[in-house]
Amino acid sequence: MPVQQSTDALLREFEEHHPRALARAISLAEAGSAGPLIRQVYERTGRAMTIGLTGPPGVGKSTLSSALVRKARSLGKTVGVISVDPSSPFSHGALLGDRIRLAEHFLDPDVFIRSMASHGHLGGLSGASADAVLLMDAFGLDIVFIETVGVGQSEIEIARLAQTTLVALQPGSGDSIQVLKAGIMEIADIFVVNKADHPMAGQLRREIRSMMEMLDFSGWVPELVATQALDGTGINELWGAIEAHVAYLNESGEIEERRREAFVQQVHQLVLGRLERRLARSISQVALCAGIDPYAAAEGVLRQFGAGEESDDAALPVGRPRAAVKGLA
Repeated sequence: MPVQQSTDALLREFEEHHPRALARAISLAEAGSAGPLIRQVYERTGRAMTIGLTGPPGVGKSTLSSALVRKARSLGKTVGVISVDPSSPFSHGALLGDRIRLAEHFLDPDVFIRSMASHGHLGGLSGASADAVLLMDAFGLDIVFIETVGVGQSEIEIARLAQTTLVALQPGSGDSIQVLKAGIMEIADIFVVNKADHPMAGQLRREIRSMMEMLDFSGWVPELVATQALDGTGINELWGAIEAHVAYLNESGEIEERRREAFVQQVHQLVLGRLERRLARSISQVALCAGIDPYAAAEGVLRQFGAGEESDDAALPVGRPRAAVKGLA
């Protein structure tokens, strides 16, 4: 089937709100081929509430996500969930642990759950996460939850993608303070102390408040909520904090800035991805040349990009072709 015909057929199913069409669209995004479809549906985006959830492994993010989905459904909201799992170093597929914990929502036709492999993406997200958010938004879902792999110094991309970012922490965990020191204070709109029945929960709340006092917040001051996601304790309070933050974004006009940030971040990733592919081709050619040092090779590759040449051979350094590796020629 021609590409245009295939895209048109998928678009018709998408517009008719067939969940299968949304699943196929996200699969295209993961394959890097969703551009034509997203161009067709982009005008319908900008209506969904996007909520990001991050935190150290083992903090209970998936259980917390499940409890929040349950709360949203009790309010009659349609929900999408993007659970980004670590990639297997062998198969490169997602481990799908999050999907297991969200099993109670599988049969709900108004909940769409998609597990995505991180593929080593350093931002705690999959490279196709932004496309998946746009597609769920265009599909007409009211709320999109985005759960990241984990949290660390490089894993703050979620704050650029989601309108409201929840940072979950666990009492008695040695990495909680390290997380707070890693620049996470600046991205949290709401702190969630999960497993609040732990004896050290009070101490963690004091530590968070103490670190917040060191920062000068202009506008929104992050809220701190204690939850026990397994039995639903604190979920109503957490939902209230989310609604308060969304109201602040709308009243202050900051919601438009958040959307601009998400747009800029996605454009950055798309451009960077294409440049990286071109760069890989250029470097591969340089690697076949003998008698050239790494610095000269790098200068040659940079000249190619600076000249704006599309040809893979343009401005590359001249050198003798390397001898073929024995057994691979």
